[in-house]
Amino acid sequence: MSESIGTTCVQGGYRPGDGEPRQIPIYQSTTWKFDTSEHMGRLFDLEESGYFYTRLANPTNDAVAAKIAELEGGTAAMLTSSGQAANFFAVFNIAGCGDHVVASSALYGGTYNLLANTMRRMGLECTFVAPDCTDEELEAAFRPNTKAVFGETVANPALAVLDIERFAQAAHTNGVPLIVDNTFPTPVNCRPIEWGADIVTHSTTKYMDGHGASVGGAIVDAGRFDWLAHAERFPGLTQPDESYHGVVYAERFGLEGAFITKATAQLMRDFGCSQSPQSAYLINLGLESLHLRMAQHNKNGLALAEHLAAHPKVAWVRYPGLPGDSQHELAQKYLTGGASGVVSFGVAGGRAAAEAFMANLKLAQIATHVADARTCVLHPANATHRQMNDAELAAAGITPDLVRLSCGIEATEDLIADVDQALAAV
Repeated sequence: MSESIGTTCVQGGYRPGDGEPRQIPIYQSTTWKFDTSEHMGRLFDLEESGYFYTRLANPTNDAVAAKIAELEGGTAAMLTSSGQAANFFAVFNIAGCGDHVVASSALYGGTYNLLANTMRRMGLECTFVAPDCTDEELEAAFRPNTKAVFGETVANPALAVLDIERFAQAAHTNGVPLIVDNTFPTPVNCRPIEWGADIVTHSTTKYMDGHGASVGGAIVDAGRFDWLAHAERFPGLTQPDESYHGVVYAERFGLEGAFITKATAQLMRDFGCSQSPQSAYLINLGLESLHLRMAQHNKNGLALAEHLAAHPKVAWVRYPGLPGDSQHELAQKYLTGGASGVVSFGVAGGRAAAEAFMANLKLAQIATHVADARTCVLHPANATHRQMNDAELAAAGITPDLVRLSCGIEATEDLIADVDQALAAV
């Protein structure tokens, strides 16, 4: 029986047996006990599934990862310590020194910095293309050593909507997977795998947790990219891993499990960006109400966008769900559940006016956060994207006057009243 996404939010990933806990148990233990060293050895050699050290795997984490995989329609998933760790693992699992990645230029500032600077110091090059680039410009970005294409379903904070189907087709034509960060829409609003994405990432810190309580990330594998068909391009998945006695991930674990198993066995082993069981438990509590909360986030986002668009002190508004928005057509195609609660806009008068507006808000809080039950606001050029120069900001769709308003799940009329009184003070 196929379940609706709301039922999966509540019951996915964990089904208790007779006399077992109704809620996912928190396995707050770093280690597991074994009767024989031979048993532990089989686990270390990946010959048998099980648990021996929480840095690599934990039952609480696995249950939550399984729920997220179900929500996205994937075959396997893993949790990480943050969304940044998830994006790093997703790329570095198949691309490293001497390799190349194509990415949308409309990205969260931290992700842009990861690809443009940090991973460049590791020997990986990235070519950025505008999300609305022509097919010819997109094709020209590929190189013989390209290993992946990366983009965000809805860019933070530019709110550009990725044409997933088009980017997936270009990636597959060039024999590489498409990695999509689906943090803003969540699978309630969009399921990128249905449009051709191969790997989906999340900052679970945002809507999935939804309460500003736990930092985390997730990676979901669609389980259909044929690594063996491109064996020379992806040796890490198709050639023996001598650190695990010659296991070939694509052969032993198949298309459905190779990517996540390799990321866990190698990257989590070596980098240790593991999620704590307590945080995973909190994320699951958020997931149980995700479908309900997203409905109110979507409602508030659209209402605020419509109100701001008609306000004389607002210079411009960007919200994919707003009719007439440059991203509206793509939003109608991909964001079938709604366009989230995030609205970007410019206050007439530029940066100074934007800062004055934010200082006068009473209900909305200035915070380095987004996608929360509580409404928050941020000036990206002065915060999350502060490291980017003017040209990089422009490529990411960020102007000096841009204000990112993340509508929570409060009463719509109260949010509108707060915005109005703050604009009146500018």
